Amino acid sequence: MNALKVVALALIVLGALALAYGGFSYTSETHHADIGPLHMSVAEKERVNVPLWAGVAAIIAGGLLLVVGKRP
Repeated sequence: MNALKVVALALIVLGALALAYGGFSYTSETHHADIGPLHMSVAEKERVNVPLWAGVAAIIAGGLLLVVGKRP
């Protein structure tokens, strides 16, 4: 399997996941105070929304790369 097919399949899978889940979330930890032996930190959950058009565009781009990769 060549690199072009791997990129095409990755785009298709990531586009499908973007359509299915609509985004992803991650935890951001910030430190507010370190006073002697006391350590105080806050973990904030952030959400990143992936637009619908981005998921569709990734699937189309992956499909086009697969078609172009088959040409001699």
